[in-house]
Amino acid sequence: MNRTLLARLLAPVLLATTLPAAAQGLKLGDPCPAFRLPGTDGKVHGPEAGAPLLVVFLSTECPYVMATQARINAYAKQYAGSVKVLAINANDVETHAQESMAAMQAQAKGQGFVFPYLKDAPQAVTRAFGAVCTPDFFLFDAAGKLVYRGRMDDSWRDPAKVTVRDLEAATGAVLAGNAVSPDQPASRGCSIKWKPAP
Repeated sequence: MNRTLLARLLAPVLLATTLPAAAQGLKLGDPCPAFRLPGTDGKVHGPEAGAPLLVVFLSTECPYVMATQARINAYAKQYAGSVKVLAINANDVETHAQESMAAMQAQAKGQGFVFPYLKDAPQAVTRAFGAVCTPDFFLFDAAGKLVYRGRMDDSWRDPAKVTVRDLEAATGAVLAGNAVSPDQPASRGCSIKWKPAP
């Protein structure tokens, strides 16, 4: 295979997997950050010990999220009682008014979310995770260790074209007490809308 063709094939992979040095965040095996954030249900939520946890970063207007949110909700229903799911929206409301708590509440109600949807207005939790896009998936085992960080599946745009379900495979391994595959394709999505630097 010539170098030009190889570079063309690898370009999307490199773009998807290279993170800014300041945003590396959690590595596999790291513990889940402790946090408590307000949700669209008026309650405060955070990780709890003793069960696997999926944390996914969402948005109210990102097309990647719009295309996958029904699948995320289906995942939460499928693993209810086995895996806790928490969604976090960290996008700056000052620059993106549609990312407000009110808009999140409308999204959660419209989609029938069965999981807590939380607002990280200070963005400190999101920085601790090292999340860079929406959606971005972080799966922790029952001991609270990160075992999977990547995409949900291989076709964000069209669920009918999904052939590889990376998140489900990782979840199945965790629930069976098996090691999660180290082959973890990076998430793709809209960049998180960070607050302007002070």
